[in-house]
Amino acid sequence: MARILITSALPYINGIKHLGNLVGSQLPADLYARYMRARGHEVMFICATDEHGTPAELAAAKAGKPVAEYCAEMHEVQARLAEGFRLSFTHFGRSSSPQNHALTQHLAKRLGENGYIETRTERQFFSIADNRFLPDRYVEGICPNCGYDKARGDQCENCTKQLDPTELIEPRSAISGSTELELRETKHLYLLQSKLAGEIEAWIDSRTDWPQLTVSIAKKWLKEGLKDRAITRDLSWGVPAQFPGAPWEGMEGKVFYVWFDAPIEYIAATHEWADAQGLDDTAWRSWWRNDEGAEDVRYIQFMGKDNVPFHTLSFPATLIGSREPWHLVDYIKSFNYLNYEGGQFSTSQGRGVFQDQALEILPADYWRWWLLSHAPETSDSEFTWENFQLSVNKDLADVLGNFVSRVTKFCRSRFGEAVPEGGDWGERETALIAELETRLAAYERHMEAMEVRKAATELRAIWAAGNEYLQEAAPWAAYKEDPARAAAIIRLALNLARLYAVISAPFIPDASQTLLRALRDEEAGWPEAVGTALGALPPGHAFAVPDNLFRKIADEEREEWQARFSGRRS
Repeated sequence: MARILITSALPYINGIKHLGNLVGSQLPADLYARYMRARGHEVMFICATDEHGTPAELAAAKAGKPVAEYCAEMHEVQARLAEGFRLSFTHFGRSSSPQNHALTQHLAKRLGENGYIETRTERQFFSIADNRFLPDRYVEGICPNCGYDKARGDQCENCTKQLDPTELIEPRSAISGSTELELRETKHLYLLQSKLAGEIEAWIDSRTDWPQLTVSIAKKWLKEGLKDRAITRDLSWGVPAQFPGAPWEGMEGKVFYVWFDAPIEYIAATHEWADAQGLDDTAWRSWWRNDEGAEDVRYIQFMGKDNVPFHTLSFPATLIGSREPWHLVDYIKSFNYLNYEGGQFSTSQGRGVFQDQALEILPADYWRWWLLSHAPETSDSEFTWENFQLSVNKDLADVLGNFVSRVTKFCRSRFGEAVPEGGDWGERETALIAELETRLAAYERHMEAMEVRKAATELRAIWAAGNEYLQEAAPWAAYKEDPARAAAIIRLALNLARLYAVISAPFIPDASQTLLRALRDEEAGWPEAVGTALGALPPGHAFAVPDNLFRKIADEEREEWQARFSGRRS
């Protein structure tokens, strides 16, 4: 049994996220966590709300609430939505936690003591209208790289280029929209990433199994030259940059940059989990410190491609520069973007289906299946209502749901609500078992490799094999001539439904649980061999006919949803 640490990129606290955010990190991370647990591994699956920095302050101001109150409320909202989508976090923490404050300051102190942080004077935009300095995200303008007119002062969400506010064309205040900005001097702490560039590049080179998307982004930044990075901001909400024991002075009234403390929350959230369980520090440190048991941990991060630079460069720089034995990430699974109906999802512009709206329309499994089976792994993918309807109706309703319905209802009408006895398997069953053995092995390889779309394709093929078998074996016809033969077919088919429930659980956990409950086998474990699994429910084993696992989406519904979500989210 392996110990597997999984972290998903932290969702910002500033509002409810869209489906693109979900499939870009949290959902595939949950798929992998569920699969690894099902295979018997010990899994620590960590996520949290990212609560500091400009996005939180701006969102709180817009809501007319104190930022701490706003963040507490939105954490509860995002936690409920995570539960709604059945995200199986070991712990869903908060970057504003005392644990993260303490650990962020500890790591900053170590970096300072080791010569990797220095104080620099820089020129920063000051808004006359707002009477304050404007940290990066408080400045908006035109991206000098791609021309996007709503680029932020830290990064363009359109082309992902990292920016400095002074690089923006026609800069304006994100608070008031004022263009009356002056460059004034202010002091900040800088993380000297340039000093660590060689070590970071050597570390990345050692990760020979990383996806091409991850490596290409990291290498691009290294090739351009790893720049020193300001890690403080002129804000009031965040981790204070001046604290007892800090190896610098003059940072009063400043906080650490959100992208400095947010990844540290992965570690701190594990600490939060241990504290919530009443465990001592060994419990969380054994997942993160190589000198305290983490050497045998396999650590995997899931994120969208815009987060890759911070996780391959800045966060590793923090841990490496501390000169403490923190366990660095072993594998980074990064994703491209999911687009919406010919354009982009955008939280700031309110374009696309958001998580709360999705769950109001249909249960989580419908969304989980479509999003994962269309995950933007090798390129951007696009959500369209036509494709969503087609996938739900064909894959979930026609292939899986119809199989379960036909088998259980036929058995009830001919043999009662118990697995029938009698009859033997023949060449057709032997061929099916051989095919399923091959397909299940492929499915497991894809899941192990985090090849999400390939795994979904193989799973659907496994479902389809059962339908093809049922159609060819035709128990309804066999029953007229040889009831025992029909009993053997249905006995295999009921066990096949059980197998489907077990191996489909990482993708569609609710439907799988419903089916296992109906089959009176909720503790079913992962199959060691298909042939053995297809005999797990013996003759006489009672079951109930479940309600339809999935309903079809009507054309009228699809058209109504398409119209409803075509405009701006209020």
